Amino acid sequence: MKEITIDPITRLEGHGKITIFLNDDGNVENAYLQIPELRGFERFCEGRRAEDLPIITTRICGVCPVAHHMAGAKAVDAAFNVEPTETAKKLRELEYCGYFIYDHILHFYFLGGPDFVVGPDAPAAKRNILGVIEKAGLEIGKEVIKHRAYGQKITGIIGGRPTHPVSALPGGMAKALNEEERQEIEKMLRSCHEFAKFSLKLFDDIVLKNADYVNLITSDPYNLETYYMGMVDKNNKVNFYDGDVRVVDTRGKEFVKFGPSEYLDIIEEHVEPWTYVKMPYLKKIGWKGFVTGPETSIYRVGPLGRLNASDGMATPVAQAEYERMYKTLGGKPVHATLAFHWARLIELMYATERGLELITDKEITSKDIRNKPGKPGEGVGIVEAARGTLIHHYQLDENALAKKVNLVVATTHNAPGICMSIKNAAKGLIKNGEVNDGLLNKVEMAFRAYDPCFACATHFAIGEMPLEVNIFDSDKQLLKTIKTVSYTHLRAHETVLDIVCRLLLEK
Repeated sequence: MKEITIDPITRLEGHGKITIFLNDDGNVENAYLQIPELRGFERFCEGRRAEDLPIITTRICGVCPVAHHMAGAKAVDAAFNVEPTETAKKLRELEYCGYFIYDHILHFYFLGGPDFVVGPDAPAAKRNILGVIEKAGLEIGKEVIKHRAYGQKITGIIGGRPTHPVSALPGGMAKALNEEERQEIEKMLRSCHEFAKFSLKLFDDIVLKNADYVNLITSDPYNLETYYMGMVDKNNKVNFYDGDVRVVDTRGKEFVKFGPSEYLDIIEEHVEPWTYVKMPYLKKIGWKGFVTGPETSIYRVGPLGRLNASDGMATPVAQAEYERMYKTLGGKPVHATLAFHWARLIELMYATERGLELITDKEITSKDIRNKPGKPGEGVGIVEAARGTLIHHYQLDENALAKKVNLVVATTHNAPGICMSIKNAAKGLIKNGEVNDGLLNKVEMAFRAYDPCFACATHFAIGEMPLEVNIFDSDKQLLKTIKTVSYTHLRAHETVLDIVCRLLLEK
């Protein structure tokens, strides 16, 4: 049996590899996505002050720290039994719109978009942002960079930092917005709104008017029938910051709708021995394995998951694009994995429209930004990260220190779907042993559509943490080698250096 390895896989956050096994006829027997990295954030958080958790957890990832900040903030709100003021909620959601703007621009133009703008069969050296600029023009490249920077600047003004925000506190926000800042943000949002229009038109011109691309999007190798999950408001419209979580089945019918404190009744996690990523599934159905169709218990999250799980968008231009997508692709729900890209641009439009609603709200510059927290307890916070539903669950002791922390990250939700998407793409594209760089890139396109963040998703594992440390003396003579430090050795507050020093003393 022949083995093909794509290592490392590219244009994602984190690290991973794909291993494809061909049978004697040269056709795909199986394919695996393996994530070799391990992060220990749940354990790192134990014993920490509750108010620090929304700040500590942003360090899981430099791409989606705002999502962890907001999920953490909502979790400590619930743990202290305090409802933020209306202005605080609006400021948080406004900051979140800035995050969605820069994150969705990042993925479409830097990570996923090159496969369409430059072409999936283009040389690997061209399938990047520089190739996009070469193909689309320098001026467009400048606009991409400028508007991604605008999104980060919005999060920086409200959040205190553009990458690892510090603004949200139990019960509200640390700082109010002044009129000068409000005007600056409004100006940037109006520009981002126009850029979102441009991006949708670019997708229309480059992808939807290209019959080969449309056929690729709707082809069987990229089709996966699953359930879908996403946060919705009281009208079942997409909402990134607040609402209930809705799950629909493979035909688009509502399966369940639940609040943050109910998530453990809905979601269970399965463990596979070949990866550090856990495999969530719908608890009521039970683990059925990596199967698709009506019998599956696997669901998907993220842009396409949110649109499939909702009844529409809450802003006018995004709603029109939502309707156009489903009309073009044959109605709801859409199971085409590559349609995540289109859904992402519709959400980019929604983020700019919702941001403009918030920045022109009369309450947005109010000084009433925090309510007093109550006694510490237990709380769950859920938001929609750019990659999908994000859950933070904190249990606090009487001193408001974290006793237990559980995080279910967007890419973790998507892990089973990503594994199946890779296998389907490999089986559908690789025939009779014919393999080339373009085909392997099309296999990678199956995971890239999800905009996965494995740095976030692999923060916990049952098993061993692969670690080898060589200790040398002053003459560079090897004194001792420590291999494969068990995950059970990890204690609260410890870094890898702490572990090594402690084990040396113990030995």
